[in-house]
Amino acid sequence: MDITIIERVSKENFNEIIYPKREPVILRGVDVGHCVQKWNLDYLACHASQQEVKVHVSSSCQMDFLNKNFLYRSLPFQEFLQRAFEDVHQSYFIDQNEKYYLRALGDDPRKDVADISVQFPHLAKDVNIPELFERDRFFSSVFRIASRGVQLWTHYDVMDNLLLQIIGRKRVVLFHPKDVEHLYMNGDKSEVLDVENPDLNKYPKFSAARPYSGYLEPGDILFIPALWFHNMTYEDPGVAVNIFWRHLEEKLYDSKDPYGNHDPLPAQRANQIVDRAIKALEELPQEYREFYARRLCHRIRSKVCVKEKELKDKELGTNYIDIFL
Repeated sequence: MDITIIERVSKENFNEIIYPKREPVILRGVDVGHCVQKWNLDYLACHASQQEVKVHVSSSCQMDFLNKNFLYRSLPFQEFLQRAFEDVHQSYFIDQNEKYYLRALGDDPRKDVADISVQFPHLAKDVNIPELFERDRFFSSVFRIASRGVQLWTHYDVMDNLLLQIIGRKRVVLFHPKDVEHLYMNGDKSEVLDVENPDLNKYPKFSAARPYSGYLEPGDILFIPALWFHNMTYEDPGVAVNIFWRHLEEKLYDSKDPYGNHDPLPAQRANQIVDRAIKALEELPQEYREFYARRLCHRIRSKVCVKEKELKDKELGTNYIDIFL
């Protein structure tokens, strides 16, 4: 399914029509600032702070966070830019065709949230963050740069976000939260790296997942609702900025999480309870384990799953909404 493209959306239309549907859309024609016209390799090198940045380096285009097929290395920002924008390197860590990916961090990655206005203040002046959400909900703005061909692992975020594409073309593939059972999850990440050509012998259930796909051009904005799985491929050397904001009440998020990717606190507690339930069931013979596991799953689904009819009754959406709370 193609991701819907909407031209020149207003804040009112976004909040009244698009946002309540909780589906990804590509927003085109929205003012994201002078960055689209100004930014190129030379401009970034001249106007960015010249601190060292910690980057992912891999010999593979498909970066795998679960199996860590990359190294973490630090480079001066100018040198990293040069390497990220070239295909063959004279200086390298692994081989001359290695790929690079930067997800900018806070000044103290253990405590500080990423904010382009703090880490790259001169560049931040060129970026206009669209006023599509309440400013007191703002959490972070993440500066991202990657080599041509880099494909990032499929994962979900627990906050809503806008992806501002500034340089290069990007292929995006997303999956509905209800596809969680088909994506072979390990934490918040899918084990399926190649979502375009998956190994269905190894991941047979993946064939039931329904992808939403599209391309981002410079100046486009992708709205990614919380819990939607997303996979990104850089068709060109690319630069983007992610804006994350709190969709839920602030008290539900982990205040000690500078990356903003920990599950909400109630979900963390639920996972801990499930771990204890699994350990308890292991004391029973196999036949009993399976029986009571199925009973528990049925109880959870019957109590927690929001059915389409109930959503209609609450006037929260149309017939395609079928999410898990």
